[in-house]
Amino acid sequence: MNTKNATSEAFAFALDGRGHAQALASDANAQIENSKPAKSAFVWRHFLRNDATTRPQLQELAGDSFVVDALTASETRPRCTVHGEGALLILRGVNIEHGAEPEDMVSIRLWITANQVLSVGQRPLRALNDLMAAMLRDQAPKSPGDLVAKLALRLVDEVEPLVADINAQVDDLEEKVLDASAETSRGSLADIRRISIVLRRYMLPQRDALTTLLIEDLAWLKERDRSRLREASERVTRLGEDLDAIRDRAQVVHDQLMDKRAETMNKQMFLLSIVAALFLPLGLLTGLLGINVGGMPGVDSPYAFTIVCISLVAIGGFQFWLFKKMGLM
Repeated sequence: MNTKNATSEAFAFALDGRGHAQALASDANAQIENSKPAKSAFVWRHFLRNDATTRPQLQELAGDSFVVDALTASETRPRCTVHGEGALLILRGVNIEHGAEPEDMVSIRLWITANQVLSVGQRPLRALNDLMAAMLRDQAPKSPGDLVAKLALRLVDEVEPLVADINAQVDDLEEKVLDASAETSRGSLADIRRISIVLRRYMLPQRDALTTLLIEDLAWLKERDRSRLREASERVTRLGEDLDAIRDRAQVVHDQLMDKRAETMNKQMFLLSIVAALFLPLGLLTGLLGINVGGMPGVDSPYAFTIVCISLVAIGGFQFWLFKKMGLM
């Protein structure tokens, strides 16, 4: 099977509990009850949510409308609900489709019991691809709890590089804000804040979902599985804290950027005020000399214009010296 596009297709595997996996028929016409080999520890079947055959197969395999409705719901948030002897677990992973936004996280819905795992998705997930590749190398999960723990850890592995990249972007923006000659884009800052908010929206519920599964008394969940789930929960918690810190740092950078722009605007306004103050008396003098009334001095003198120009230069020079002495320039 091509693992590159595996998670965009339905599949079924029987796992023997020793690391080996056998592919099973996953089409709607397969004999579901007879498709599990006698020596298999459990069966993992993956379905596509929008496939017309998915709901009837899930109804036959799970036998519970509550589980089927949850697995095929159009909108989901990460959560964990224990129902009878099984657990309904909904997690989110990074969108790896070409041209997609990474923060547009893709849901994976699971119904886990002692002898089977039913998963439902629609878009590709790298975590599922990794598990498929491991099964082809005879490194398959050994129990339903092992499968869930490995999946949860791989989902965290996908998010960590994204959060690290956002941290690096915030570092660059902080450096640019401190550099007076560097240009800082508010659009980049807005993108960082948006991505961190979206990721945090899913990380905290995902932590709660893993913690809920961790503390439940389920026979198929071994101590080793609980240890891995605890590790995944702690890593998700750390990612949530990192996202909180990114959001706070982005707010600080935004405030610094606004202060920097306000300071630049104040300097420009101050410069314009100085220029206006320099030309105010000069404009007043020339305005007085330009009025059309009788008695204007120097009307008949050939040297009047020269005298006025020299007077304006002298007044301007005196103002410049005075502003300089007052520390305004």
